[in-house]
Amino acid sequence: MTTPPVSLLYTEVEEELRAAVRSLLADTCPHSAVLARIESATPYDGDLWKALARDIGAAGLLVPEELGGAGASAREAAVVLEELGRAVAPVPFLTSAVLATRALLAARTAGGGEVADDLLERLASGEITAALAVSFAASPYRPAGGEVTFEPGDGSDGGGSDGGGSDGGGEVVVSGRVTGVAGADVADVLLVHARVPGMDASALIAVGTREQGVQITPVTSLDLTRPVAMVSLGSARGRVVARGEGPDGADLVASIVRDALAFGAGLLASEQLGLAEWCLTATVEYVKERKQFARPVGSFQALKHRLADLWLEIGGARAAARNAAGALAAGDLPGGASGASVAVAVAQAHCGDVAVHAAEECVQLHGGIGMTWEHPAHLYLKRAKADQIAFGAPGEHRNALARLVDVPAPLGEPISRT
Repeated sequence: MTTPPVSLLYTEVEEELRAAVRSLLADTCPHSAVLARIESATPYDGDLWKALARDIGAAGLLVPEELGGAGASAREAAVVLEELGRAVAPVPFLTSAVLATRALLAARTAGGGEVADDLLERLASGEITAALAVSFAASPYRPAGGEVTFEPGDGSDGGGSDGGGSDGGGEVVVSGRVTGVAGADVADVLLVHARVPGMDASALIAVGTREQGVQITPVTSLDLTRPVAMVSLGSARGRVVARGEGPDGADLVASIVRDALAFGAGLLASEQLGLAEWCLTATVEYVKERKQFARPVGSFQALKHRLADLWLEIGGARAAARNAAGALAAGDLPGGASGASVAVAVAQAHCGDVAVHAAEECVQLHGGIGMTWEHPAHLYLKRAKADQIAFGAPGEHRNALARLVDVPAPLGEPISRT
């Protein structure tokens, strides 16, 4: 039985969702507000997130209806990310409503029990936000978590079954550190992948950021609209969401993290697409108005060629991003040689570079004004570059794609290129 082809077109529902999100962002998230916010002590826009979460339902877009969410698919989430990328909106949609939510859904499928359900209900209502405590640069092919360990807390057996995975819910004590975590500074709950020292056992643990022993230290981030932080856990108490013992159980928990990273990578391509489309649109509008030698600079053939080439690149990025969102929405689990794994690798191998190129052209073709702090072009360049290395650099996805489709590099050489 062959898998039906993924439709790259937007449905009527997706277009309505896009219109709602774009209208809200136009009213509440102008570039001047974003610039002012990144110069303040609170770069994230809490009021905007509240409106997105509760008025539009973006926070619970991927959460099942029985838990208070919209029960939507990756396609709808991709549309929201396109618009957020277009506005470089400083909200934790990617880190909370996509990455953390996907990890909780995977844990729930693996028997996560009441803890996962409780967190998903609270995420869907907009009551809390969450962050998966892994480095923003971690990739699905080499998840780079910190050295975090856990041990039993009072009234808990420390988590484990006689092998394989088991329900969560036990209380444990978590210690360790994870660097470069995006969304941690505004999260109410951290989802931490931890292991038992000296044992082949691991767990996904929910730790409240207000728990004693939790320290979140913001670090300098290239993308000021999406800060990253170092998370330190000093005997902090948490609840087990999913756990496992033995090789199979430990791998089950690791697979939950890998699945979330792959899902995030696939949908990040849509944010990169929206970002690139804004850069192209803004640049075309500018070169039609900016005059030099008594004529618009956009009439110069060299600039026409550059913008035409960029338009073609963005067209390819749109196809790759929509294909990844469609494959993920179809229920294919990233991993192995599935359609979703190939689609995610293709999308990230292409879209990251396209977004950076679009932002670079935007800055350069705007001339002197594009170099100023007051113009938003630098926001897009920084977001594009940070996104390019998030969830694996393009070279890592090219290497993964080569393995997935059984096309090795010539003479055994790696084909990685960032």
